[in-house]
Formats: sequence, C-alpha cells, structure tokens
Amino acid sequence: MRGPFRIGLVGGGRMGRTHIRALDASSSVRIVAVAEPFEVTADKLRESGHTVYPSLSAMLEKGGLDGVLVAAPTDQHLGVVGQIAAAGLPILCEKPCGLNAADAREAGNIVSRHGVPLQVAYWRRFVPALQDLRRRIATGEMGTLHFIICAQWDEVPPGMSFRAHSGGIFVDMGVHEVDQIRWLTAQEIGHVSVSRFPTVEDPQAVGDVDSAQALLTLGDGSSALVSLGRFHPGGDLVSAEVYGSRGHERVDVLLPAFGEGPQLEALLRQAEAFARWALGGVPEGATTEDAIAALVVAHQLSDAAGLSVLGQG
Repeated sequence: MRGPFRIGLVGGGRMGRTHIRALDASSSVRIVAVAEPFEVTADKLRESGHTVYPSLSAMLEKGGLDGVLVAAPTDQHLGVVGQIAAAGLPILCEKPCGLNAADAREAGNIVSRHGVPLQVAYWRRFVPALQDLRRRIATGEMGTLHFIICAQWDEVPPGMSFRAHSGGIFVDMGVHEVDQIRWLTAQEIGHVSVSRFPTVEDPQAVGDVDSAQALLTLGDGSSALVSLGRFHPGGDLVSAEVYGSRGHERVDVLLPAFGEGPQLEALLRQAEAFARWALGGVPEGATTEDAIAALVVAHQLSDAAGLSVLGQG
C-alpha cells in the first residue's frame, strides 16, 4: 500500500503557507519539500520543520515527488509550469495560471507535449455548498436563472511586493468570480460593463484600484454582478447569491466569523482530488481551458475599467 502523495510546493509566501496549513490535516497528501528563494521566508519554513530548497531546480533535482503545487507569483506561472512539465511531474497551479490567456494557453500546450496533468487551483469548485448549488441549477431545481451575484472583499489590500506581479484587481481577484460564474451556470460570458472606485489608498499601486463592480451578460441572457474590494475589516468575505424562478439561495463561503476554515477545507479537498487524478483517476478541477476563459474576461474587465495589468510587459 502506497504512502501519502508527495507534493513539492513552489513558493512559500502567503498563499503557499495557506496551502501548507490546509494540507497539514490530510493523511493522503503531504507537502514534503518547498522551493523558496527568499531567505527570510525560507528560514521561517525551516524553523517549522519543512525541507526548503533555494530554487525549483534544486527541489526537482532532489526528486522524491509525486506532483508539484505552484504558488509562485502570477507572472512566473508559465515558466514554472514549463520547468515542472519537463521533469514529467503532475502540476496543480494556483490561479490564474499566467497573467493572460496566451500564458494559460501556452501552459496547456506545454503539459500536453510532455503528457503531464495540469489542474488550475480554483478552490471554490471544492466548496460543498457551492457544489450543491451548482447541482441545483443544473437539474432545474432553481428554475430559470435570472441573476447571480458573486462578491469577494479582502480584509486589507496586499503589499506592493505581491500586487506588482498580480495582474491587478480583475486578474488577481476577479478571475475567481468569473470562473465561479461559468462553473455554477454552465454559461459563457458575453457583454461586460464596469464601475470602479477612482483611486487607491496606496499611491504606489499605479494602474490598479481598491474596489470595482462589473455587470456581466451570460449566454442565456441572464445577468451576473461581480463585486470586488480590498477593504473588509475583520476578515475576508466571499459569497455567491442566485435568483431563479423557483428559488433563491445565498452561499457565504467566507465571513470574518468563519476564519479561514472553509478555505482550508476546500484547498484540502482540491489537493486530494488532484492527487487522485495524478494517480490515474478522473479530473475534478479546473482546466487550462477554464483558465483561458477566466483570463479573457478578466482582461475585458480591466480594459473596460481603463486599468493596467500589473506585472505584464
């Protein structure tokens, strides 16, 4: 009987450490190595008992991995995916799998050439309440879909060291809502319009904003509202609300009162699904095609808002 699925983690920053906390609760998947070039972060991880390498190359050369989880900055996703694919290892890449659709498309081409699985880490697909809501929409239990609202408000804005490589509010945050809407409704997104807050509180965040709202028209004529913001004192908020002709439902995925527990549970379920796929099971998560679709709409929203894509070019 085989032991836990051994994962190498690329990036020990905020999201990488969140994955570490999530997978601490798993008996079937385990982070056994971390590639982290920044010494301060690497030292903290070593103090916590983790095996840390100064580069992805060094971690891959050591071997002993069944798959790799990418939590590097967004503008490094494509290069990191290429290096891991060349080593023949399955990949779970944090969203959005590149700064633009061309990056995500090339990532898909690379893994196809090397014959390795690549799952994009849209973790909300593994939230049980959202999975049930998706089922109810698909079976017609909610009736005709009229309107969906997806909101994501972070507790505080990220630091510039992250923000400068993130793509900005729509590529960093909005791709989650776009993917969630496509996944929940099985509809593609057509026309978009945007209202954005005019400024940021951090004057260094040139080309970005601290909040933005977008109205999307879906393929069947229904509408979706995306609400994004970087100031929700007390803790992060993530919610989805659906209005149908036979029902209405709101799912609070994250609220300050919940802490990070629901996200950690979903990240754990996501990693375990990835391991099952890598070991010969069926894919359960988002694909590069999903990543491409989300990034196309995120760029449409950025363009409509007159925003830069931070880290690109």
